[in-house]
Amino acid sequence: MKRPCTALVLAAIVTASPALMSAQWELRPRPGVPKGADGKPNLTAPAPRTADGKADLSGIWMRTTRTEKPGSAPAGQPPLATMANIGAGFKDELPYQPWAAELVKKRTGGYDNPDALCLPQGPGQFHNDPQPREIVQLPQKTLIVHESNYMLRTIYTDGRRLPKLGEPQPYWHGYSVGRWEGDTLVVETNNFRGVQGGNPGDGWLDSRGSPFTEALQMTERFRRVNFGNLHIDVTINDPKAYSRPFTVRMEQVIVADGSEMIEFVCHENQMFLKMTGREALK
Repeated sequence: MKRPCTALVLAAIVTASPALMSAQWELRPRPGVPKGADGKPNLTAPAPRTADGKADLSGIWMRTTRTEKPGSAPAGQPPLATMANIGAGFKDELPYQPWAAELVKKRTGGYDNPDALCLPQGPGQFHNDPQPREIVQLPQKTLIVHESNYMLRTIYTDGRRLPKLGEPQPYWHGYSVGRWEGDTLVVETNNFRGVQGGNPGDGWLDSRGSPFTEALQMTERFRRVNFGNLHIDVTINDPKAYSRPFTVRMEQVIVADGSEMIEFVCHENQMFLKMTGREALK
């Protein structure tokens, strides 16, 4: 699967190496994909289950292309978030603390967005990145492998406790433990790096620059609605950056055509932003 590029970069790639654009890995349809009467994948079929009866979240997933107007979320569901703006589905602004609201204004333009700087994405970005991710559900842990920048996230489901804030070394993606509540995988994560040290790429929830701090505790509720659709409700609880917790919804759809993820390596000190005008802002 290809990473979207700007027209400038895409033109350069096509000019330099047109053969690369046509190269594709062979499709390898996966066994067990339910089919409709027309022989196509039936995405509304029941969700698969593991040998121990749990809902199976495994598969390659892409973010939904569906959008919602602010305030139009279905009854009983939180608003739909986007990678650009985690609060896009709210009628009003996110409940920023004053300093956080000011920081968002300074981050306008996204030139210090960690994703653009080849740094790990923030916790509101990785569920909504336009690149695929693969969920590998194992008995003692669940792995989420993101094509974007080859990110790996581990969710421990072996019964361990969530560590206290400051107990382990802070991680880019925090420390995650999960438990099952019926067919929903509930994941709690803390000990994020957050906004610290004055690094402009630290603590971005979304591409807009909504910040988070080391006090963030994130709760995700993964629910496979049916074979082809995954809903993830994400609650952000960061009293240093927000006056109250808030919850948003992420939606993903299964990749059922046999496509595989491909290698995606981002290089530190890449020059894309400099070439497209970042230096002109200094």
